[in-house]
Amino acid sequence: MADNKIKKVVLAYSGGLDTSIIIPWLKENYDGCEVIAVSGNVGQGTELDGLEEKAIKTGASKLYIEDLNKEFVEEYVFPTVKAGAVYEGKYLLGTSFARPVIAKRIVEIAKAEGADAICHGCTGKGNDQVRFELAIKAYAPDMKIIAPWRTWEFKSREDEIEYAEKKGIPLKINRETNYSKDKNLWHLSHEGLDLEDPANEPMYNKEGFLEMGVSPEQAPDKPEYVTIHFEKGIPTQINGEDTESVAVIEKLNEIGGRNGIGITDIVENRLVGMKARGVYETPGGTILFAAHNKLEEICLDKDTLHYKKNLANTFADLVYDGKWYTPLREAMSAFVDSTQEYVTGDVKLKLYKGNIIDAGVTSPYSLYDEEIATFDEDEVYNQNDSAGFINLFGLPIKVRAKKGLIK
Repeated sequence: MADNKIKKVVLAYSGGLDTSIIIPWLKENYDGCEVIAVSGNVGQGTELDGLEEKAIKTGASKLYIEDLNKEFVEEYVFPTVKAGAVYEGKYLLGTSFARPVIAKRIVEIAKAEGADAICHGCTGKGNDQVRFELAIKAYAPDMKIIAPWRTWEFKSREDEIEYAEKKGIPLKINRETNYSKDKNLWHLSHEGLDLEDPANEPMYNKEGFLEMGVSPEQAPDKPEYVTIHFEKGIPTQINGEDTESVAVIEKLNEIGGRNGIGITDIVENRLVGMKARGVYETPGGTILFAAHNKLEEICLDKDTLHYKKNLANTFADLVYDGKWYTPLREAMSAFVDSTQEYVTGDVKLKLYKGNIIDAGVTSPYSLYDEEIATFDEDEVYNQNDSAGFINLFGLPIKVRAKKGLIK
């Protein structure tokens, strides 16, 4: 199996179960090659603690920890929010749009280090293998990619844990709590164990299951209000205070988390052809999507709003499928940006036990005209005009009816 031409490998390293055992596995199977670990910091928090010591101890020559939070939020998260892209109506793409920014930086480091290959710990059943590898192909089309899950001797996470114990590799998990999780600034996903049966209700109230907030039952009995200000579709203030991009997500995560917001249980259609069940925590993101959608209601004309909603599904599919670095995604983002020119204003939301309730929206560019819409007397709308409009609008139906074609 060993490829003697591979002397230096850059590994996408999280310090989790898969990548922890990959370092010694690579050295065993690729003739003692040098392994350089790279961790992209997109908001994993304490998961990065002690990572360098662990990587070096398990055989890596060095570890890069790259702070990608600002780039992640401004160049991947916000464009997706502006597009209104939600996969299959529920999934806010937390893992999907984090992979391209991490993979891009890994390629940059691999080139700088003169690496022969890039390695990742994604399974052959998952979406992430596609997301990582399409990004690598975009920036290093000739780079060799090593994906151990496709070839190694381990058949389950149980086998991996046994190997790690044999090698003395410390793990933060055990056999009983071995959920497959992915955490970043935007979300936390949970997969595996009892969640593999869609008939099982997730153990939301079990200690340690939810990490970004509480269940709706555990949320306060009193609602909390939050006001978000947008400039051209970008959130810039929380409750009247100027807030930097990364801090917007962090603050909304705090607010949403304590009110039980953004817990989603979905059986989704993976790119590789299977259905998979996951539970996602996205407290701040859920609030942000709701607020942005509300502002667009008063700022976008009907045709643009409706067309944009259709586009959002395609945009979500592209992001989910790992096609961030493609001409179509870039063109769609250009269209979205043009629609956001006047999406500026304030949205007030009431949060209560997992619910987001609209509580008011204002914009200097609002297309809502109270005088036109009122049921009271007005001077700007002649209701008699509607008769002629309906005659013309309904003319095709009238013609078909006169021909006896209406069943």
